[in-house]
Amino acid sequence: MVKLLHVSLTARDADRLSLFYRTVFGLVEKRPQKMLHSDAVGRGNGLAGIGIYSIWLQLPNEDGPFLEIMQYSTTTHRPLPAVNEPGFGHLSLSVSNLETTLRYVLDQGGSMQGQITNFGAQDHPYFIAYVRDCEGNILELEQVAEASL
Repeated sequence: MVKLLHVSLTARDADRLSLFYRTVFGLVEKRPQKMLHSDAVGRGNGLAGIGIYSIWLQLPNEDGPFLEIMQYSTTTHRPLPAVNEPGFGHLSLSVSNLETTLRYVLDQGGSMQGQITNFGAQDHPYFIAYVRDCEGNILELEQVAEASL
């Protein structure tokens, strides 16, 4: 049996990224923030002597998989990920109101990656939009709707 436990984002600024997800999507802390320093951390991730500031966020009233935001004491920087780059592509979230959520994304320092697109039928639309969070990570926002936007 396999069960998804969490998705991890490595942040440039964990507090800012956490604020983005709490403000835009209403995520809440699953447990208090922690600074991880131990030999076990280095053995586990293969980076000896490194510290990790860790924030766990979850959907309110949900006990399923959570979002782990980690900021390492030493970070390797790279350009923004591309949508078509191999590896983890995006985090997909279902939202009740796509237009409102897009405004929140932009207000909190995120940006548009694509355009709102209907992947459904005219009489049963299924809207999606690709955006970037405040650190450039790619999100796919999805809304099942009864009427056109």
